Amino acid sequence: MKILLVGSGGREHALAWSISASALVDELVIAPGSNAMTDFGKCVPVAADDVEGLTELAIKMATDLVVIGPEVPLVLGLVNRLADNNIAAFGPSQIAAQLEGSKAFAREVCRRHNIPQPAFAVASNLGDAKQHIDAMGGFCVVKADGLAAGKGVVVADTTEEAKQAATEMLGGRFGAASQQVLVEERMTGPEASLFALVDGADCLFMASAQDHKRAFDQDQGPNTGGMGAISPAPRLDDALRDQVMAEIVEPLARGMADEGTPYRGVLYVGLMLTEAGPKVVEFNCRFGDPEAQVILPRLKTDLVTAILVVIEGGLGHFSMRWDERSAVTVVMAAKGYPGAYSKGSEIRGLTRAAGREDTMIFHAGTMIGPDGTVRANGGRVLAVTGLGTDGASARQTAYNAIADIDWPDGFFRTDIAKS
Repeated sequence: MKILLVGSGGREHALAWSISASALVDELVIAPGSNAMTDFGKCVPVAADDVEGLTELAIKMATDLVVIGPEVPLVLGLVNRLADNNIAAFGPSQIAAQLEGSKAFAREVCRRHNIPQPAFAVASNLGDAKQHIDAMGGFCVVKADGLAAGKGVVVADTTEEAKQAATEMLGGRFGAASQQVLVEERMTGPEASLFALVDGADCLFMASAQDHKRAFDQDQGPNTGGMGAISPAPRLDDALRDQVMAEIVEPLARGMADEGTPYRGVLYVGLMLTEAGPKVVEFNCRFGDPEAQVILPRLKTDLVTAILVVIEGGLGHFSMRWDERSAVTVVMAAKGYPGAYSKGSEIRGLTRAAGREDTMIFHAGTMIGPDGTVRANGGRVLAVTGLGTDGASARQTAYNAIADIDWPDGFFRTDIAKS
């Protein structure tokens, strides 16, 4: 098979690693990819949000399958454009991708199908937003409706903080993404993420993970795209997993299929494990980052086979095999992230670190020179993953590898997956 993989970050590095291991793959092209991925396939400089360019590339290379890593091309309708040209793609249609592209859309879908979630209100003007904030006593969450690169959420402690967030968002802070905002009930409890494959009306549990969003130890500092993760999620036991599938994933899949907007692809369910049971924090329409880097190393089933089953609608007769061990991923980021940071600093010791047993290093933002020198080229730069018999041993594997890495201009949390 000829496969086109869309994306360039750590998630796509993990996908390229997993896809290239499949016996079904004859050729892998990655757009735009990075030079850290050239061991797995050919990188072509077509941007991940260039829907027309990606469609033309897929046609030109006569690809058998397109695997889409990031959310933006999904929301922009890449799957639809490919379908118009009879090209198979792994990912939801443009309307189904609104589960991530519009938080209001996702909340309304949950409301229609009685899926547990927080109370919410949608506002497109500041007066209505302030009224909803007052009704919730200020102790609420204010969210930009659209895609805001993970930055459009404010967890407010006071009415003033919530109203300031709404003022900034509706004032254009996130452009079109915050033309309307959601004011939501503030839930409490531990968070976890569940991943499922969905092929329309049928769905199949994949794996669980728990990530760490804050920049610094003990959950201090600003929110980030994710500083590390553990899989399986320690708090999402088998009973809770089955409950989430029965109360959230299955009714969502059936409901969207019944409404004529079937969901096909991987579904990422962000959960809050409240005293009243699991509730939906958010949906993502693709593998997470760094969740992909912690989940895919545990996958024993051929990933390409699983993708083809989803596309062909065969999940009702399919099962997946997983490594029963735990995995822990620790992200190494440039100092200053998620704020301003510099690029170009050299990273040493990666060969030794990657050579450790049960260790994988995925590049999220690096440049590799002709002489093999590795330099930082982003905020989140590396994802170091270790496997172990349990969370503690997987954690130790990951941090042992990090100890081999010499990067004075980088930082990482020391408490990822620490019980």
